[in-house]
Amino acid sequence: MSHDHIPAPVRRTYGAGDLSRAASFAGGFINFGYWQDMDLTAPTTEDRVHSQEQLYRRVLREFAEPRERLRLAEVGCGRGLGAALALREFRFGSVTGVDIHPDQIERARAVNAKALATYPDRLAYTFGSANQLPFADASLDGVYSVEAAQHFRELTGFARETARVLRPGGRLVVTTFFASAGPDITERLNILLASFADGLDVPHPLAAFTSDLAAAGFTTVTTESIGDAVWPGLDRYLTDAVPPGHWSRNFLPAWRSGLLDYHVVTATRPGPAETARQPI
Repeated sequence: MSHDHIPAPVRRTYGAGDLSRAASFAGGFINFGYWQDMDLTAPTTEDRVHSQEQLYRRVLREFAEPRERLRLAEVGCGRGLGAALALREFRFGSVTGVDIHPDQIERARAVNAKALATYPDRLAYTFGSANQLPFADASLDGVYSVEAAQHFRELTGFARETARVLRPGGRLVVTTFFASAGPDITERLNILLASFADGLDVPHPLAAFTSDLAAAGFTTVTTESIGDAVWPGLDRYLTDAVPPGHWSRNFLPAWRSGLLDYHVVTATRPGPAETARQPI
């Protein structure tokens, strides 16, 4: 996929910038973490990595057992550590990480070379965008995305594409931060958070995404706020990881002010669940 198709802020941040090297992240993962039941007195780098792994586990538990026959794709896989974790810990039939940035796919293949060699037919990383997934119709049992949808320029195409590639009974699980509804939300987020101001993050309203899912034919669409397990823990870690006054410390007040929140969104493609569990 050509760099020309990648939004400029995404191209910069995940290209030469390599966001995984930022002080606010650790271990190669790039998410804000799921800090539930963790000691926040003085979180260490190991705690930060654990929080990011826990966010993946929170998402992956949404796929029902038996998991051994399920074929999954991760949209916005970044360095691919989450896809490797999904295969290693949850024993899915196969997991394919998809990312729009060629540099990230190259990193994913390099970082997870051992896992790729161990599971040559079950783990893969490939190019693709959220609104043009590289899979045939009704070929997947599950699609998930961990803190990537805030970078997608729009979510309508993503909803349609996931509906296209999922088999009847297939499941979509998305977790990221969504903006609240309101006439001045975008302006206020732009003032507080540089990632919104420069266009890296897009203020998608949660209600608009759930409407897109319903319009794409999904049923049983559910949303769950997990902000209380994300923002306080992240902010406590950032206290020691970033300079005082850094804009990233504004995520916590933005959440407390009701400008945004972190959610887990699930949806099911209509059809018998048994269909999605047939051997691939």
